[in-house]
Amino acid sequence: MAELILALDVMEKERAVSIARTCAPNLNAIKIGYPLVLSAGIGIARDLAPIGLPLIADFKVADIPNTNRLIAETVFSSGFTAIICHAFTGRDAVQACVDSAHHHGGECYVVAEMSHPGATEFFHGGVAERLAQVAIACGADGIIAPATRPERAKKLRSVIGSKKIYAPGVGPQGGDIRAVAGIVDGIIIGRAIYEADDPAAMSKDFARICTM
Repeated sequence: MAELILALDVMEKERAVSIARTCAPNLNAIKIGYPLVLSAGIGIARDLAPIGLPLIADFKVADIPNTNRLIAETVFSSGFTAIICHAFTGRDAVQACVDSAHHHGGECYVVAEMSHPGATEFFHGGVAERLAQVAIACGADGIIAPATRPERAKKLRSVIGSKKIYAPGVGPQGGDIRAVAGIVDGIIIGRAIYEADDPAAMSKDFARICTM
């Protein structure tokens, strides 16, 4: 059984809140990235708070430790419950995000491998495995691995053990939800839900598959 996480990458605050409300009964969390935050402001977390779902800040934080800490502190003080960061900046930079998350009772997830085709230019030759090892060493709560390459998610599972794997890429990117539902802990879906004629019905369909 896997959780269903909505990647809410729409640009209008009212539309975002409306979609989140209608889909909420079928979701386990909502992931918010730069598109929505840059257009609606970081206060969107407070706008979505009444829905009652965990809010993941997908900023893929990748800077020096102090800057990472400042970003993470802002994220959690704004009402988010988790943050996503990169690990290629080094263990100390990841640790800053993890420490901030845990100080606030939140979670931190580390990108091990992304879902788009171009990711394979660099996330190969054991690189993703090394990034996953950094996540474990820093005490992160889990990693991000691609639903578009189930074999890679399975390989990374062998690295991180019982830590969580959240997997994006189902829908327009070509990922098959049935191929990864038994491997990962959460499946991140965006366009396939929020661009659907009936987002609530689509999210219900995906949620049913996640629980099969």
